[in-house]
Amino acid sequence: MKNSGNSDTSIQLHLGLGSFHRAHQAMYMQNLHDIGETQWEIAAGNIRSDMQSVVEILKSQNNEYMLETVSPAGEHKYQLIRSIKHIVDWEKDMKGITEIAANENTKIISFTVTEAGYYLDGNFKLDDNYKDLQSDLAGNAPCTIYGTMTQLLRARMASHGEPVTLLNCDNVRSNGEKFKNALLEYIERIGDTDLLEWVKTHTSSPNSMVDRITPRPTADIIERVFAATGRRDEAALMGESFTQWVIEDNFIAGRPPWELVDVEMVEDVEPYEEAKIRVLNATHSCIAWAGTLRGYQYIHQGTNDPEVRQLAFDYVTNDVIPCLTSAESPSPIDLEKYRDTVLERFSNPNILDTNQRVVMDAYSKIPSFILPTIQDAIKTGRSIDSVAMLPALFLAFLVREQKGEIKFEYEDAMMSTENAQKIVSSDDIIHAFSNDKILFGDLAGNQTLRETLRKAYDRVNAFIEKTA
Repeated sequence: MKNSGNSDTSIQLHLGLGSFHRAHQAMYMQNLHDIGETQWEIAAGNIRSDMQSVVEILKSQNNEYMLETVSPAGEHKYQLIRSIKHIVDWEKDMKGITEIAANENTKIISFTVTEAGYYLDGNFKLDDNYKDLQSDLAGNAPCTIYGTMTQLLRARMASHGEPVTLLNCDNVRSNGEKFKNALLEYIERIGDTDLLEWVKTHTSSPNSMVDRITPRPTADIIERVFAATGRRDEAALMGESFTQWVIEDNFIAGRPPWELVDVEMVEDVEPYEEAKIRVLNATHSCIAWAGTLRGYQYIHQGTNDPEVRQLAFDYVTNDVIPCLTSAESPSPIDLEKYRDTVLERFSNPNILDTNQRVVMDAYSKIPSFILPTIQDAIKTGRSIDSVAMLPALFLAFLVREQKGEIKFEYEDAMMSTENAQKIVSSDDIIHAFSNDKILFGDLAGNQTLRETLRKAYDRVNAFIEKTA
């Protein structure tokens, strides 16, 4: 690979060329380029073959595309993103990506593979129940982030051995730490002791928190971009005007000066990610489940429904905020203000973010986004009445999804159809649901959880009946 600049140009290799990366991390790099900070650039590719059509479109446009952002007030802005200087075609043997990873100028390997792409059990260990992970552990062509990263780092170690930062950009709590631990477990299990020791000493994996609502692109965006800019752009995408990136400043091989473009470089990401995961991500799911049950298609429709909005408001106010701040340990974030900002963002009618996109992967989201609040509240003897409404909403959604009553296809990489059928066909659906260890971990079978879910499920059914 040739750098577009000179031999001193540093490379951020990104795995996962989806909409979120292009609307978030690539935008921040473009913002640096726009102020003359051009010593870093992005190379990108995918570890799966299902986005090759997007790759082909981007390559036909010299890797450039327009990003449309829309504020809650309806203000549209357009930015040409050209910070991704090299795009790699998907190959089963990952040859192109491996060559870039082994390039001495590559200082950061970042990735977005979604919450479901980490295959972790309740103890954050690799879960062997997943076929893709089984395949990688058996030595087949890599199809998980662990098999892929192992191949990339093995090539880098053999080439020159220079250190590299592994930057997780997914909505996973303590994302860098959990990924690094899981990667080390993977390498240990395949028996590569040399690589194991090298990764321990030659990589860092900072935690990060990312935030920007980025709906799946539609044909409407292409037409709006053309009308506003005169550019016919088949790779155009849109996102909300709000954006945030908080990163633990732990880069073993250097980094771009992101602080110049409003990235928050901090010592500890935890307060920010806890607020984001519990207040924003869980609320997003709450509104998507409730909105779907009310017959809505878009997130803003549910948010602007007073009853749906109240469910979300009560969840954050009654159960999340008491978990995240106290007189003894105050949060650095104004959580009430953050709650209100989140609800304002979700009410934006210009985003047209679909419930279908947000409801997906509940079997990953409930344990990560919602269960910690339940655990904290039970541990300290507080009520879980408000937070219990969220899994109860999902259960009502699941019942209807399994009966074929949901109007769209539900996607959930972690959910077993057999297990879902077992739950919804049970004589005691709440007992079966609350015993699900994937969803509730060590609280599976907990009496307080079960009885509170029972009451919450009754409230959800009453909520649905109002719609009929």
